Amino acid sequence: MILYLTREYHLKMTTGSNIIFLWSAATNFKPLLSAIVADIFVGRFRMILFGCVFSLLGMALLWLTTMIPQTRPPPCDESSNNCSSATTLQLFLLCSCFGLMSIGAGGTRSSSLAFGADQLKKAGGRRNGWILESYFSWYYASCKISVLIASTCIVHVQEKMGWQVGFGIPVILMFLSALSFSLASPCYVKLKAKSTLFVELLQVAVASYRKRHIKPSTESSNMIYHHQKGSSILPSEKLRFLNKACIIVDPEKDLTTDGRAADPWTLCTINQVEDLKTLVKVIPLWSTGMIMSVNISQNSFPVLQANSMNRRFGSSFEIPAGSFGMFTIISISIIIWIALYDRVFLPIVSKIMGKHVHLSARKRMAIGMLLSFVCMVVTATVEAKRRNLAIREGYSDDSETVLDMSALWLLPQLYLIGFAEALSAVAQNEFYYSEFPLSMKSIASTLFLLEMSVANLVASFLMNIIDKLSKRGGKESWISTNINKGHYDYYYWVLAGLSMLNMIYFLTCTKAYGPGKEDEKEITLPGQDEQD
Repeated sequence: MILYLTREYHLKMTTGSNIIFLWSAATNFKPLLSAIVADIFVGRFRMILFGCVFSLLGMALLWLTTMIPQTRPPPCDESSNNCSSATTLQLFLLCSCFGLMSIGAGGTRSSSLAFGADQLKKAGGRRNGWILESYFSWYYASCKISVLIASTCIVHVQEKMGWQVGFGIPVILMFLSALSFSLASPCYVKLKAKSTLFVELLQVAVASYRKRHIKPSTESSNMIYHHQKGSSILPSEKLRFLNKACIIVDPEKDLTTDGRAADPWTLCTINQVEDLKTLVKVIPLWSTGMIMSVNISQNSFPVLQANSMNRRFGSSFEIPAGSFGMFTIISISIIIWIALYDRVFLPIVSKIMGKHVHLSARKRMAIGMLLSFVCMVVTATVEAKRRNLAIREGYSDDSETVLDMSALWLLPQLYLIGFAEALSAVAQNEFYYSEFPLSMKSIASTLFLLEMSVANLVASFLMNIIDKLSKRGGKESWISTNINKGHYDYYYWVLAGLSMLNMIYFLTCTKAYGPGKEDEKEITLPGQDEQD
């Protein structure tokens, strides 16, 4: 996509990257909004169908930009090397394609996993647990396989047969996907939409604000609280201002005859309040993954690096620059074997040694951050070597010339970021899932996507700041469209420095968080087995 934007629309590297960053941010954030809409109003089936239609519209519109010359600026004049900029209408059409695809992706990503699980809940019976586990594994595997196919086969077709065929294949596949999904409608289990935990958490925030003038007693026993049926817990003393949401001021006005809240936006249960506190408590640790996700989101720059390096293997085979992301996907799939090692081998070793041998989720998060930092150092070093070679051979003004430097130099950084991403994604999801109560498991599954969404915005902000500062005094930007004139190595060194500071921030946050539920599970009495 970055090659399409820079070659066909004549966009600068920073402009094209900004569009992709914002597109990725929207695509990762939309599932959260779509999940709320699906669960409260339209249901999961309609949301997926809605997402399929919008994805198809966006992809078809993008495909049309390859076939209708008026939708793109005219080709550059090779004699004078002048390139016309895209018009406002052309850019609006382009961004509309991305917007439609983001809306569509939000619809399908938010509900497809849960909708598939809905089909299996009633059919599984006692075997429901392992059936769902198998389904989740195949869902994850199919997503990774599809990305691998997209970054190899489809990119190879696009490289050999042009943008029209390359963009046309996904349109056909999306059409078949939407058609098959809609035709199978009578076979599906469709659960009705209902209120979700997102609404309940919002009710706590609204209720505590409405009661902001109430002064809760320091003694919890002196206050009358609204309990969930069958519960007798008292609110914790942390984040005490939220406790106002569950205080009963006037039982006759606040409660109905059957003991429920007359207005759930004014009175909430203690369980709702504690659920929101859990979410607030985990936010600092959640934010530590932001910089690492910024490093992961640097997908455009390696394509430009690969485009200027020797990608031939043997006498005839050449890997397209856009396919080098497959090495990151392959490294992520290697993590599956590490997961097998973690789930099968380590428990056996623990029994043999008589003590628990395990790396906690937060330790794996720390390792992921360390690998991300090392990746930025390696990337900066390789880019400095590539740039110096280009200048030495006299290609500083020509970024399209292929250098006599193998693109295999990019593999270490791609593998490192792949390992870092897999460790971080698995560890974060596991940490959130273990820390949150049963009622908040749905939120736990969306936090990593939300982090990636915010990280794309942060990445865009950082890139713009570095671009503006490095251009001061009429100098060439570090993130120049001409990769040989720019200083992408300096840019990566900045990310490496931020990664180091982020590791210190993570250690501070994890110390402040204290022992988690995962740590409590590891502390067992002598002679007490894991099941007890």
